[in-house]
Amino acid sequence: MQNRTIMNTNGFRRFELIRHEDETGISGTGKIAEGVVFSSGKCALAWTVKDIPSVTIYDSVGQVVTIHGHDGKTELRWIDTE
Repeated sequence: MQNRTIMNTNGFRRFELIRHEDETGISGTGKIAEGVVFSSGKCALAWTVKDIPSVTIYDSVGQVVTIHGHDGKTELRWIDTE
């Protein structure tokens, strides 16, 4: 994944995390989180899993993928087009 994110005309870009395989048995599979990349490059990630009601801020979308990607078992899917 590229570190550079192309923003939409509003200055932000939305995404969701889709988990194909749950290594830990905590989040389950399917859509597990929603996120947004701001014009600064920082990201907010909100979990959609009932038992994980948290929102976290990351320095970049690359950081989100590194932490939550589980070696390709979780996909970052863009909602907004480039």
